[in-house]
Amino acid sequence: MNGTNKLLQAPPYPVEQSLKRLGENLRTARIRRNITIASAAERIGTGPRAVMDAEKGKPSTGMVVYAALLWLYDLLSELDEVGDPSSDNEGLMLESTRQRTRARKSKGLDNDF
Repeated sequence: MNGTNKLLQAPPYPVEQSLKRLGENLRTARIRRNITIASAAERIGTGPRAVMDAEKGKPSTGMVVYAALLWLYDLLSELDEVGDPSSDNEGLMLESTRQRTRARKSKGLDNDF
């Protein structure tokens, strides 16, 4: 094994596009708040390169950087909604098809002690 993660090098196209949109959204939020890259990095405890990479939507950027930037811009609550099991319509449907529809019929109590 060569140690490279293929997912980080070439994620599925929809994943790549979502990360790019997230990065663009983070950049817009930073600019609207008149925060420099250096200031954002300092405030979340990382370096400017990590902020720049997040704003580019680089797959290799750690999730914690994205989450910290959302927190900095007071947008972290929206992350709480991501992957919410109550919004997973397909998963809920699949789960309901696996539910037992009735309990097994009891054979009754055995008084044999």
